[in-house]
Amino acid sequence: MIIIKTDSEIELMRKAGHLNYLTREYLKTLVKPGVTTKEIDTKAGEYIKSIGGEPGFLNYGGFPGNICISVNEEVVHGIGDERILKDGDIVSLDVGVKFNGYHSDAAVTVACGKINKEKEYLLKHTERALFEGIKEVKAGAHLGNISSKIENYAKKHNLGVIRELVGHGVGIDLHEEPDVPNYGNYGTGVILKENMVIAIEPMLTLGSRYIYELSNNWTIVTRDKKPSAHFEHTVLVTKDGYEILTGENI
Repeated sequence: MIIIKTDSEIELMRKAGHLNYLTREYLKTLVKPGVTTKEIDTKAGEYIKSIGGEPGFLNYGGFPGNICISVNEEVVHGIGDERILKDGDIVSLDVGVKFNGYHSDAAVTVACGKINKEKEYLLKHTERALFEGIKEVKAGAHLGNISSKIENYAKKHNLGVIRELVGHGVGIDLHEEPDVPNYGNYGTGVILKENMVIAIEPMLTLGSRYIYELSNNWTIVTRDKKPSAHFEHTVLVTKDGYEILTGENI
């Protein structure tokens, strides 16, 4: 069931979204050669609590991290450990912040030190694909419009579109209906309604779209070991468009 949020619920989600923005901005400053992913994860948990939130991913379905930290060919659900970041890595910081029972979900992929032009290209166009999708959000539009725009942009730029992992509704639960795929046909899918809240999150690769799960039963990696990027925002559907709840403004 798709849940339409009340005005009071949306206010709480705006707060959760702002805390998420602050957390991502802080974590981006920590991504440097020589730092372990566990150090970033630990500081993420401490920071989220210090600003009045809760780590939304911790213990969700048994997930052991405060956030998801995925490096290079890791697509999503990377777990902070003793891995040391190196110059030239790309690092996805997927952050969930919960405030007064309501979730926010957003991700950014950043460079560690100096990255090559191929990885720069991947980051730039994955983020642009996200906004190509977001621009389609408004009450009365089809959900498939978002999916179609993301897929078409990715294909135009020769990037692989992972199909097994999708965006989703957000609210009291981290993952609510509807699913928001990064592929699909324009003019299809459910009709967006005012005060729906969805997470839009393209996950694109420099190679093929095929993936597999590591033995930790969480981390997803590209089968061909090519780098992957992940950008995500939690977005409110408004009468005439959208509001990005996990953006800079509150």
